[in-house]
Amino acid sequence: MNQPAHRPAAFDVASVEVHRPVPLAPAPAAPPMPVQPGGIPSVASVVLPDGRVVTGYAVAPAQPEPFAPKPPVSRVAVNIALGCVGFAAVCGGLFLLTAFIAALTAFITQLITLAAVIFGGWIVVLVLDARGHRAGGITFNIRKAVIKRNHFHG
Repeated sequence: MNQPAHRPAAFDVASVEVHRPVPLAPAPAAPPMPVQPGGIPSVASVVLPDGRVVTGYAVAPAQPEPFAPKPPVSRVAVNIALGCVGFAAVCGGLFLLTAFIAALTAFITQLITLAAVIFGGWIVVLVLDARGHRAGGITFNIRKAVIKRNHFHG
C-alpha cells in the first residue's frame, strides 16, 4: 500500500546519463621572456617539475627603514623644562603683583591714618581752647517736649 501504483518515466534508471570529467592536457612550456632594459622590471618564468610554467615579476627584498638617530635630550624632558621655566616666570610675576598690592595697601592705610590725625586735631582745636577748656559755642537746652496730634510743641 505504501508503493505507488504507477511510476513516471523520468524515474527510470536506464534514462540517467553519467558525465565524467576529462582531464586537460598540460600546456606547452612557454619560452623565457627576454630581460627588458630601462625602468620596467624584468619578468621571470619558472618551469615547475610537472611541466607548468609560472611567470611573474621579480620582487626586490624589502629594505629596512633608515636608522634615525635619537636627539641627545628627549622631547619630553625639554617640554618639562620649558614648562618649569614658564611656571617660574608666572610665579615671579605673581610674587611681584602680590608685593605691589601689599605696598599699595600700606600706602592707602598710611594716608587714611594721616587724614584721621589731621582731621582729629582740627576738631580738638575747634572744641577746646588753649587752656584745655571748652571754647564758647552754642548751648542747647533740651526740655521736655510735648507732641500732640503729630505736632511738636516745645
